[in-house]
Parts: sequence; C-alpha cells; structure tokens
Amino acid sequence: MSASKGHGHRVSAGVQPSGNLHLGNYLGAVKRFVELQGRGIETVYCVVDLHAITVPQEPAALVRAIRELTAAFLACGLDPARSIIFNQSQVPAHAELAWLFNCVARVGWLNRMTQFKEKAGKDREGASVGLYAYPVLMAADILVYKATHVPVGEDQKQHLELARDIAAKFNLDFNAPDFFPLPEPLIEGAATRVMSLRDGTKKMSKSDPSDLSRVNLTDDADAIARKIRKAQTDPDPLPETVEGLAGRAGADNLVGIYAALSDVTKADVIAAWAGKPFSAFKPALADLAVEKVGPIAGRMRALLADPGHIDAVLADGAERAEAIAAPVVRDAYALAGLLRTRR
Repeated sequence: MSASKGHGHRVSAGVQPSGNLHLGNYLGAVKRFVELQGRGIETVYCVVDLHAITVPQEPAALVRAIRELTAAFLACGLDPARSIIFNQSQVPAHAELAWLFNCVARVGWLNRMTQFKEKAGKDREGASVGLYAYPVLMAADILVYKATHVPVGEDQKQHLELARDIAAKFNLDFNAPDFFPLPEPLIEGAATRVMSLRDGTKKMSKSDPSDLSRVNLTDDADAIARKIRKAQTDPDPLPETVEGLAGRAGADNLVGIYAALSDVTKADVIAAWAGKPFSAFKPALADLAVEKVGPIAGRMRALLADPGHIDAVLADGAERAEAIAAPVVRDAYALAGLLRTRR
C-alpha cells in the first residue's frame, strides 16, 4: 500500500444490515476485514444503515439487523480495540459530505452505474432518489475518513471509481490538490466472490429461495456439513491444473471456498486434490467449513443476548469515527464557501 499525502494508511469499508449473513459475506468481506487489522493501518468498518433505507424497511426489523450485523462483525473477529466499528447514521458527517458530493458529481456519472439498474429493475421511475444517489453516499463513506484503500468486490469496483472521480473533481473545483486522496481498491483472497452452492453461475445470496444455496453464519455444524455435501459439482474428478476448472462453475466455486477457508491458493488446493473425486473432496471441505465457520453462530448468539454491549460498541465507535470525520467535513465545507459559525 502507498499512503496518500497528509496521513498514513487507512482502510474504510461498509456492509449493509440486510440480515441473514452467509459464507459469501464472510469470505468476500468480513474475513478480509479481520485480516487487515494489525497491519499497521487504521481500519474503519461501518454498518451502513443509511444505505439500507434506500429501499423500504420495517423499522424494528432494521434495528435488529443493525445489531445482528454488529454481532457478526464481532463474532468473526473484528476487535473494537483495533478497529473503529459503528453504524453510519450515528455519524452525521456521512450525510453532510454526501450532499456536498451530490453537488460535485454529474448526472451522467450516475446514469452509468449498473447496480442502480439492477436494483431498481423495471420500475426505475418508482425507485427512491436515495437508491439512485447511493454511490454518492458510498463515496462520502470512504472519503469522509480520507481512506487510502477500500476492500471491494468486483461488483463494487465501479462505485469506487466514482468515488475517485468525485474526489478528483472536488480537489480541482476548489483548488485543493490532494485534499481528498484517490482511494485504491483492495481485491485480495481466493474467494472474493462466492457463488451459490446450487448453481455455480450465480452469486451466493440471502434472497435465493433455496436455503441449500448458501451457508448462513447462523447455521449449526450439521447444517453446514449437509449443505456442502449437497453442493452442485459434476461427475468428473478434480482437474490437474487450475485452468482445468474453466467451464466447471460448481467445481471452481468449491475449490475457491476451500482455498479461502484454508488461506491458500486454488493452485495449492488442486495440487493436493488433483484427480480425486468430489465424493472425497466435499466431506473434507465440509469439515473445514464446520471448523472455520461453525463457531461463529454460537458467538453471535451470545453477543445478541446482550444488546447493551453491542450498542456500547457502536456508540464508542461512532465517537471515534466522528472525531476523524467532523474535521474533514468542516474543512470541505469551508473550501466550498459554506459559512459555519457555530462552535
């Protein structure tokens, strides 16, 4: 990593409190968040509840989902002593900077965002303005901490590119070179994109009607093992090379999951299992998944039994986040010519 001018390395990332976290969320995001702790960089992790309300939410269910995601963060190994953990709506600087960025970003930029088209579906006229401007708020989430790096999946790279464009235009418009850094993506690991266990061509999703399509972080050991053993593959044995996984979506998915859970490469997995049948590989993967993922459910239950502790973690994290974010917004507003006389 290379630092931006003015401060050292800082990673910022957010996850929506959408409920029912699964193996794809863990391997594609949270596990990587945990691994970034203690690398000599600041880590800022946000439960992005303002993003959640861009689509209709039942308020009580949203409160539960915020606490559940926080519990999952903690159960997976995020440490409030080493990372700033908070929910977005407790730090007003996110929304304040997002409005300034709404006035910097261009409509044409947002019209190119593919995720809005996917999320709005055929009813684009009925979608909320918040959903349309979602990427601008995401840019604010990143830049309000002057983050130098952002762990993103392939489906979020376009939004990070927008954040870089907004940062560059703000710096240019207000004659403030290097005020905002141009954050770099962190795309690491063997399984940053985990696919459905029932259809290796589709991303693992909580909205899939088949519970067998995903390993939930709340699943017990028996459920985890059963789902892995029933996962879609094909009749052929594991190939001799990684290239041999091409065109074998189910096989490629399971090899990627094994690699990510064991912190090795797909090539390492193939070297150990080449020529062996999936009838032998899947039980080994099931045991590995139970070992690595199984304990998370119990830790989550214990944490959720004490919502006061979760709320305290979020409150402390919000105070620490605000201490970084508020001065950035103050200076950004001053650069834009907005007069703020209150102390």
